Amino acid sequence: MIQTQTVYEQIKQTLANEPKTWLITGVAGFIGSNLLETLLLLNQKVVGLDNFATGFQHNLDEVQSLVSAQQWQGFTFIEGDIRNLADCQAACIGIDYVLHQAALGSVPRSIADPINTNETNISGFLNMLTAARDAKVASFTYAASSSTYGDHPALPKVEDAIGKPLSPYAVTKYVNELYADVFARTYDFNTIGLRYFNIFGKRQTPDGAYAAVIPKWTAAMIAGDAVYINGDGDTSRDFNFIENAVQANILSATATDEAKNEVYNVAVGGRTTLNTLFTALHENLALNGVNYTQEAVYRDFRAGDVRHSQADISKIQNALGYAPQFDIVQGIEKAMPWYVKFLG
Repeated sequence: MIQTQTVYEQIKQTLANEPKTWLITGVAGFIGSNLLETLLLLNQKVVGLDNFATGFQHNLDEVQSLVSAQQWQGFTFIEGDIRNLADCQAACIGIDYVLHQAALGSVPRSIADPINTNETNISGFLNMLTAARDAKVASFTYAASSSTYGDHPALPKVEDAIGKPLSPYAVTKYVNELYADVFARTYDFNTIGLRYFNIFGKRQTPDGAYAAVIPKWTAAMIAGDAVYINGDGDTSRDFNFIENAVQANILSATATDEAKNEVYNVAVGGRTTLNTLFTALHENLALNGVNYTQEAVYRDFRAGDVRHSQADISKIQNALGYAPQFDIVQGIEKAMPWYVKFLG
């Protein structure tokens, strides 16, 4: 373990004793379903909104299998679309805390289809922001992105130093931050944006052209297929296990007003190359009974990708008491049994 989670554990205990009502947008997705699982296990009431554009019913089914029948009764699902203001308004009724995760992710997807990415990530975000403001929710936490740093060369990445966006996706996530800041100044509606750095873990899909690297490579290795590395393999990322991201969301939702109207990096503050990642996945699969014998296949760099990414997490540590529990090695070790069971 990297650090003890004193502040987080205290907040979880408080929530268990004094349950709140939460809205998770994108609840059937990777991050949303992990948030749902944690909150239901804390006996919270949760409303979930999803249109299944990138989420899956089987994610919700898996969460149901992991909580008690009574805890599952605390969950209300709304099949709806954040691009529809009425759906957002209906979802915000009676909500204390909003965790806005719904978005169209992926840099390549945004390059291939910038209009749809814009409609979901900007128009949809503005709908949710407006609905939450009008419903007078206690807090609004939203998924920002490390892509906002763009071409800024400095490492590690510090929240107040960003460059030019390198993709339509990055533009949309930066616009989210601008809208959030304007809502704070204009309507006194304060939010927290979480700049996620390469989150991974259970229920992250390996399928499709826009799958994240860890589940995609792991599924390929389990199947005995080729693993493709874009570039020379020295590209590096600050890979962050899902349970660290869940912690950041819960800390943000319950934060004091002084900590709001801010954006925070959500990561571990490390840097792992793709070559090192390949080796780590290979070794952990072997420990779980899967022996992969192929070498990685190298190909051209991918358009819009940042060469290196690493977060400075001191701001969120100081303001919210964030203490990431898992580094990349520990995260892969914890995730691998799930990958082998469900991706095999």
